[in-house]
Parts: sequence; C-alpha cells; structure tokens
Amino acid sequence: MKSAAALIAALALLPAQAWAQAYQCSVPRTIAPVRPLTPDGPVRRTTIAGYTLAASWSPDYCKTSGDARSMQCNPAHGRFGFILHGLWPEAARGPAPQWCATQPVPTPQILRENLCMTPSPGLLAHEWAKHGSCMVATPQKYFRVSAILWRSIHWPDADRLSRKKGLTVGHLREEFVAANPGWPHEAVGVEISRTGWLREVQLCYGKDFRPAHCPARQYGPADSAALKIWRGL
Repeated sequence: MKSAAALIAALALLPAQAWAQAYQCSVPRTIAPVRPLTPDGPVRRTTIAGYTLAASWSPDYCKTSGDARSMQCNPAHGRFGFILHGLWPEAARGPAPQWCATQPVPTPQILRENLCMTPSPGLLAHEWAKHGSCMVATPQKYFRVSAILWRSIHWPDADRLSRKKGLTVGHLREEFVAANPGWPHEAVGVEISRTGWLREVQLCYGKDFRPAHCPARQYGPADSAALKIWRGL
C-alpha cells in the first residue's frame, strides 16, 4: 500500500488521460452499466511481493474473439495495438492475491477516463475488483497507479516487427528493451498461442515498482521460439 501511495503522488507531473497504443481512440457517448461482478475464484488476501503489468495485443484478441461490436474491436471507436489488460499484485510464492473486494464499483466517469487505456468498461471493472482491490482502497487509486506505469512504457512497433522474416520471441524482447533503456531482458514475459501468435506481454515488477526478473511461468517461451503477430490494424 505504501509503494502504491508513493506512486500516486507522482500524478501531478502527468497529464490527466491514459492512452493505449491507440492509432485512434473515440470514446462512445454512452457507456452501458457494468453488470454486477461474480468472483471467478476464492478471496485471497496474501502479502504482495511484486506486480505484473499485462498488455494484450488487441488485433489478436479481436481476431480470435469475434467481438466486433465492442469499443476495442469496432473501428468506429478505435484502432488499438497494445492495450492494458491489467495491473496485478503477485505473491512471493503460490497463488496471487485476488477478489479482496467488489465494492465500490467504478463510476461511469472513472470508466470513461480510462477507456483509451483499456477499451472495455467490463474489463476495467473486473480488473479493479479482482486485482486492484487487493492493492488500494478505491478504483480511482488503482487506475491512477496503472496509468502511471502504463505511461512510463514505450511500446515497440509490433506492426512493423510482424513483417520481420524469421521472427522470434527474442526479437520482440529485444525491441522492447531497446525502446525502454534499463529494462532487463528477463523482466519481459511473453504469452503466445499454441500456434505461435502473440497474445500478451507481461512486464514484471518488484514490490518497489522497479523492473524485476519474471518467474518462469510468466517469462513464457524461450527467445528462440518462433513468433507470429497478427496485424489487422
């Protein structure tokens, strides 16, 4: 909690709105009410030892989900590259903290302010309740911490990288480290599908919010693994 509070204090130095890797972003005029959340697992209030910042590759999600009407996948509202899936607290060992509270519910205004970072009201509400409620007391604080970390990252041009002959997971990690000096290669986790398509990048942090080596389960495939990136932008 103290580390999160210290990070929030830096907000005054940053602009108000958080953006995904958006080639365009147009927030809908109205947002449907978020449905009540049903936890998908047990409450776990374990000690936080680190954090994961998970960034989904939006074109792959939209290709595989068939979710053509959502803000994320509807060209009328945006064209996105990497989007923030969520900021997750991690335990030193064993299962991560989760579902510490489902209240308060994020207000429509809070959701609107963060839709260019995570273009799904339902996902924003879910990430707060499942993960954020174990870190801080309110959705506002959770999304502020998430936005500060999100703005600090420079994402590689995955669309350009997708055209590289013989592309591997290691090439993606190298591009990320080149764009973010000081990040260790071992702090960049990558998730791919069974057929080798990029799904997500998971950035690993210590309890002090500094980059830290990912555990093996998050680091993902070896650098030599073949990688494909769906463009669809």
